[in-house]
Amino acid sequence: MKKRILYVEDDSTLAFLTADNLEQHYDVVHFVNGKDAFEAFKKGGFDLCILDVMLPEMDGFELAAAIRNLDVEVPIIFLSAKTLKEDRIKGLKLGADDYLVKPYSIEELILKIEVFLQRSQKLTVVKNTTYTVGAFTFDPVNYLLDKEGETTQLTERESALLKLFIDHKNNVLKREKILTALWGTDDYFMGRSMDVFISRLRKIFREDENIRIENIPRVGFKLVAP
Repeated sequence: MKKRILYVEDDSTLAFLTADNLEQHYDVVHFVNGKDAFEAFKKGGFDLCILDVMLPEMDGFELAAAIRNLDVEVPIIFLSAKTLKEDRIKGLKLGADDYLVKPYSIEELILKIEVFLQRSQKLTVVKNTTYTVGAFTFDPVNYLLDKEGETTQLTERESALLKLFIDHKNNVLKREKILTALWGTDDYFMGRSMDVFISRLRKIFREDENIRIENIPRVGFKLVAP
């Protein structure tokens, strides 16, 4: 059965060309505005979302935030003409997996879709297992990080990244290993995405002075924790 993709783009020409190519591999459901797309998403059944940023009625950032409130696992890819670094970072902080700038190649888009779909299938955790990291309790099944009753909802990528750090606690993790484990590739743009997720984990862990994620120059990172 083909994977089902939610595709939201209001440029009719670009939407036709992109959907026409994607439909050779996937079941593509196309919408021209964020509001209708979100109503469709709420009914369930999508394996991945591809969102333009500048959309009528509900823009792509608002749509991504709404989707993340319902589903922390589904992969999200932004396709946008907005090229500012701040826009890319905003999209990733909302829980997106990648941000491609227009014009993009269909081949690259399909490659990224396959990486994220395969990763979603491979990311498995042991059920009913929680981990203690300093003053925090981590629930990898539900993507929750708790400290004295205050719970932070992580995205799937953040949760998978933290699980990898915990599995190698107090040991250096090479950048290439992290990227390959979570994204299936170690290319530059995935590295930028990873840096955003690490920054968010660091911000959360500031509440415990005994925990830190160290940057090991030209090598990788190390989670230092009791």
